[in-house]
Amino acid sequence: MPPSSHLGSSRDYLSESSSYCFKTRGINLCNQVKGKAMGKCPEDGWDESTLELFLHELAIMDSNNFLGNCGVGEREGRVASALVARRHYRFIHGIGRSGDISAVQPKAAGSSLLNKITNSLVLDIIKLAGVHTVSNCFVVPMATGMSLTLCFLTLRHKRPKAKYIIWPRIDQKSCFKSMITAGFEPVVIENVLEGDELRTDLKAVEAKVQELGPDYVLCVHSTTSCFAPRVPDRVEELAVICANYDIPHIVNNAYGVQSSKCMHLIQQGARVGRIDAFVQSLDKNFMVPVGGAIIAGFNDSFIQEISKMYPGRASASPSLDVLITLLSLGSNGYKKLLKERKEMFSYLSNQLKKLSEAYNERLLRTPHNPISLAVTLKTLDEHREKAVTQLGSMLFTRQVSGARVVPLGSVQTVSGYTFRGFMSHTDNYPCAYLNAASAIGMKTQDVDLFIKRLDKCLKTIRKEQNRESDVSGIDSYDKTEDVDNEEMALKLDNVLLDTYQAAAS
Repeated sequence: MPPSSHLGSSRDYLSESSSYCFKTRGINLCNQVKGKAMGKCPEDGWDESTLELFLHELAIMDSNNFLGNCGVGEREGRVASALVARRHYRFIHGIGRSGDISAVQPKAAGSSLLNKITNSLVLDIIKLAGVHTVSNCFVVPMATGMSLTLCFLTLRHKRPKAKYIIWPRIDQKSCFKSMITAGFEPVVIENVLEGDELRTDLKAVEAKVQELGPDYVLCVHSTTSCFAPRVPDRVEELAVICANYDIPHIVNNAYGVQSSKCMHLIQQGARVGRIDAFVQSLDKNFMVPVGGAIIAGFNDSFIQEISKMYPGRASASPSLDVLITLLSLGSNGYKKLLKERKEMFSYLSNQLKKLSEAYNERLLRTPHNPISLAVTLKTLDEHREKAVTQLGSMLFTRQVSGARVVPLGSVQTVSGYTFRGFMSHTDNYPCAYLNAASAIGMKTQDVDLFIKRLDKCLKTIRKEQNRESDVSGIDSYDKTEDVDNEEMALKLDNVLLDTYQAAAS
């Protein structure tokens, strides 16, 4: 076991023991381990047995795993369940210290090194994905919304007069509530309709800065990844406005790492103007469980300030999950996933276009959105308002997750603020629509099954509409389908409609 709990001797131990263990397995991974610590993700992924050996080597550097360790403090890494200990690979102490989530724990050298390595790998992947000049980042064990709140709270100390956050509207609750939770007043900037797309109103943003006064604006809170027909904000232009008025700029890049377009917007924004930090989800970009995010930026000292704002130690689980994932994939494996996602976006777009045209609908033209797509539901809405939400419930009960239907005229109150046309990112979008997204990890069979089930649901709704209006059915539906079973399914869909609407909101 390591001779002491000091990080220096533990690092020496890691170097010596890793060299011995990996060489006895006939695998020369020492250079990769060192390369990783220097900030590089290995090009090729590791097999599971090598990964587990590596994690074991790190875990035995924590004091709770020392033979003969005597702990007399209130937090000594004691775990009652052996199953829980194995689930966490015996990394019990978490990461950070009470004053800084990135600080080293003397009694947990292995967990501290795990944290440092993970942050280095993630930084390397962000550069690989397109933000080449990012200087620092860290994994935080909170989802995107609370991570944004942490950024806003850090800015509070720099801008004591600030009361407002300027926010181009996006109808997603967590990013809105992140501003409320931090104690600031969101100033909602309505989007402008350009063709089918909802885009940033730059004139309104600048006018609001001048009206409120730059000193009273904490930051501009922009968005990259979003649901069509909303498209990524004009991040470059917003960055220029922020630079001109000396206002911080925080970017919600929730699932943007998987998109080269979103990452390019951030890179260009930092080049021509000001971006202080950008926040992205771990689960949406790296296919790990929910509960972690990455806070990244172009100024080392500011990112360090954010990490020091986090109160107390933190769970190591998100860091461990993404470390295992990146070492399993390697940089080549992650690049392959990014390439496949782009291909799936084109495939999903083509299939939705064909299906929509078969039902006299159309795929909305949103070329600036690289992830999400939208299909009109005009013919459903014209016949019966309930048909739009019924389609959502039918998809939900037929095990189609992620698709969202957006009816006209929805009103939602979030933390005391009322949004008209909620979910559509504007008060009055011209039509109801259905969203689907091509996210990382999607496969051809996912698209094919979705299109098949959507087609069947649309046929069923059309048939029901035609019955109600006493009009003959369309030629394309299956006339041999059992009518009694179909009616029973429709009743079930109506019963579960409230459940779907609650889940969608």
